[in-house]
Amino acid sequence: MANRPLAYVLSERKATLGKLAGKTVIQAVPTGRKRIDHRSFCEEVGRATTFTGAEVEAVLRLAAEIAKRHVENGDSVDFGDIGTLTPTFSSSLVEKGKEEFNPTKHISKPAVRLQPSRRYFTLSGVSYERTEKTARAKNKQNTPEDNHP
Repeated sequence: MANRPLAYVLSERKATLGKLAGKTVIQAVPTGRKRIDHRSFCEEVGRATTFTGAEVEAVLRLAAEIAKRHVENGDSVDFGDIGTLTPTFSSSLVEKGKEEFNPTKHISKPAVRLQPSRRYFTLSGVSYERTEKTARAKNKQNTPEDNHP
């Protein structure tokens, strides 16, 4: 599959941090992205192997379920080129001597954390193509959501 340029538009906003705080700045924002649905992805992988798309989907689903079970048991899972899956959670601060730390009360939001592989998630060999904002984007009011990179 040949690489296409990464499309972007230029967005104008007011900087809020750093040496340019308060000044109007121009920033490139990625655009024109489409989402490849899971089934299409599995079919594509299947065409490149001896597996069917359904078999690829089943293997990916099983791998994710097994990895999640290991992480729920407190283990970290090396998920190959993607990275490492580890357990994480939020914890409230409890002043020492004032209150007993209670894990069911003070620990919340247990989740799987992906520590992405730098090698895999660093894109190389990409080019860039400036595009014009779509009519929808031009008509839309400039909201804070539009201004993040």
